[in-house]
Amino acid sequence: MIKTYQYCIYPTSSQRKTMESTIETCRQLYNDCLAERKQAYEERRESIGKFAQLRKVKVLKETNPYAENIHSHVLQVAVADLDKAFQAFFRRVKNGEKPGYPRFKGKDRFDSFGFKEYGNGFKVDGRRLKLSGIGRVAVRWHRPLEGKIKTLRITRKAQKWYASFYCEIDEKPLPATGRVIGVDVGINSLIATSNDELVDNPKWYRDGQAKLRVLQRTVSRRKKGGSNRKKAIHALQVHHEHIANQRKDFLNKLAKELVVNNDLIAIEDLQITNIVKNHNLSKSILDGGWGYFAKRLSDKAVEAGREVVRVNPAYTSKTCSRCGAIFDDLDLSVRWVECDCGVSMNRDVNAAVNILLKALQNRDGQSPWELTWAVAPCVSQETTVL
Repeated sequence: MIKTYQYCIYPTSSQRKTMESTIETCRQLYNDCLAERKQAYEERRESIGKFAQLRKVKVLKETNPYAENIHSHVLQVAVADLDKAFQAFFRRVKNGEKPGYPRFKGKDRFDSFGFKEYGNGFKVDGRRLKLSGIGRVAVRWHRPLEGKIKTLRITRKAQKWYASFYCEIDEKPLPATGRVIGVDVGINSLIATSNDELVDNPKWYRDGQAKLRVLQRTVSRRKKGGSNRKKAIHALQVHHEHIANQRKDFLNKLAKELVVNNDLIAIEDLQITNIVKNHNLSKSILDGGWGYFAKRLSDKAVEAGREVVRVNPAYTSKTCSRCGAIFDDLDLSVRWVECDCGVSMNRDVNAAVNILLKALQNRDGQSPWELTWAVAPCVSQETTVL
């Protein structure tokens, strides 16, 4: 499997200028290839593929003085990035989704370049990273780099530079625990589990919104093109990155805890893009990072030899987890469910139990109501808040 290791790098001023020049050259190549594809289709109804455009790399290195010292693989990756954008476009068209035709990249919309083969353009040289045409760059190795290095991506974010290594690693199965768990994501509680636990939603974006508002107002008041505006934009970018890092750190740790402690984790198969069309809830849903959490949970489970089962979310909240009765009049304002069969619990915990039962039913073929209290004995009147 492929695992990504990201490290902060510290180029010198001259190295930084070279890297910025490399990004700009790749951006121009990306836009030129996009213009070529667009013009060929509009004028001749002709499709130009990736391999035809890769021939432009040699011509570019011969005619563009800025591209002369850039490794060929870096320019080839820029062409491949455009091809991936078109593949995603055609996939969305085929699936009947909103297509989103690939766009031309402005200077602030293109912030990375890549190498596609270790030892050919880049390599780890002691404690530093050696990049072709750039030199040996200092790296903060905050954790060991494991596995076989395949590719590298250099990224600029908020005037900081990062190196992302894509490595091929072997799976490291964890010892079996004999435990299974259902997880329901939400807004009031970030997750509720079938073990009768609630994890509070930190609401990173909402907590930082007041400061973001001030920083955004400062940007709008600065003169375009001026140095003070650039400083204000940088301050805004730093705060956005801080919020994103808080979210990622919390969700990664939460996903790891679930994977370490359970052999099977059941989650809802949510279509986030459809859910956020509800503008009353979209900000809270995106702030919670539901999609990122589900992806990290799946990735960590694969590495640890665990199983993640996605189930249909229909009626998980409106169904009694003991007898299967449907709560027809249950709206979002009702946070506690009670049933004639004796069930009385938090609605999110009830949903988590149903998610687990659906996953076990899909796997074992048993009726969910035969499994209920054997796997989810959460019948207490109170829930535990982590």
